[in-house]
Amino acid sequence: MAFAKNPDGRWAWVEVDLGAIRRNTRALKAKLGPGVQMMCSVKADAYGHGAVACANAMLQAGANQLAVATVAEGVQLRQAGIAAPILMLNECPETALDLLVQYDIMPSVYTFDFALAYGERAAAAGKVGRYHLAIDTGMTRIGVLPVDVVEFRRNLDFHRGLECAGTFTHFATADEIEDWDFQLQANRFVEAVTAIHEEGLDTGLVHCDNTPGTILHPRAQFDMCRLGIGLYGLHPADTTRPRVTLEPAMSVRGKVTRVVRPPVGAGVGYGLTYRVAKQGVQIATVPMGYADGLARQLSNTMEVLVNGSRARQVGRICMDQFMLAVEPDGPRRYRPAKPVEVGDVVTVLGRDGNEEITADEMASLRGTINYEVTCNFGMRLEKVYV
Repeated sequence: MAFAKNPDGRWAWVEVDLGAIRRNTRALKAKLGPGVQMMCSVKADAYGHGAVACANAMLQAGANQLAVATVAEGVQLRQAGIAAPILMLNECPETALDLLVQYDIMPSVYTFDFALAYGERAAAAGKVGRYHLAIDTGMTRIGVLPVDVVEFRRNLDFHRGLECAGTFTHFATADEIEDWDFQLQANRFVEAVTAIHEEGLDTGLVHCDNTPGTILHPRAQFDMCRLGIGLYGLHPADTTRPRVTLEPAMSVRGKVTRVVRPPVGAGVGYGLTYRVAKQGVQIATVPMGYADGLARQLSNTMEVLVNGSRARQVGRICMDQFMLAVEPDGPRRYRPAKPVEVGDVVTVLGRDGNEEITADEMASLRGTINYEVTCNFGMRLEKVYV
């Protein structure tokens, strides 16, 4: 199997398939109703995949708007030449308001003092500060309570420096079918939006569906859907798998830097938590560790791929390195076509031949979700786009 060339500076890297990103974007866009816009979340460096490259791929594939979590994430996109509307999915410190105005980044608004300060900065710059109103319909994270929405908007709409470009909420249980809590949130949101309209106020684009909501609850698509994890080829829940085919875009690989055949009884790694039990076992070292997102809790429990076969990771995962064991007479699924050599590619996440290690497999071992797995790998490892 052919792999991408590793970066010049290190034998460990993340591969991102931009073709898969585009195909996933189109597959999810096909789930939208007529005229429904698509907002793509590229927060957390596009869930570890690289925000600028992924944002461009998504826009090429038909996305209309982008979403980020921080001011810096929005500024990065603007400085890369991206002109599409950008929503920041929360408020920010008032010290960052000038950057919002300068780079035309729309904040979410849900507190009066922040909104007023934002409007003042926008007006002082001769601009109108566009924002999206966040409504808390039951997740209890951010947002104005539905009962307060009309009064909140009345108190803002006098300001010449403010314009409501959207109104949204976020579902806590969109990945569940026929869920009572989901329906309760949806009803509260519809009532709040209706109250705003009845007051004669403009809601801008109305949106609430995330990835699972878009797939499972099309009646809640409204004017726009906010897509996230599905764009990267990962499912948010088992309930969405039968509804749409997605392609994982991230692979994580490293190259073997050392191979030895220790004597029986030799220990491996900090604490010597693994000991060689038979003659001829190869112990190979790969320069990737928990500082790169390979969680230390996976020590002695995870598997990797090398030369088309699975191999057991052994010993404690270090900050910058881990070790694996290859047994010449081990079970067939752990028997590579040839002995491991320095320079061989080891796949931590992704496919090698007929074998594949998924983010879901790794998340299950860690007791977490696939979102965290890809975000972690994106923190330090250099990205190679294929």
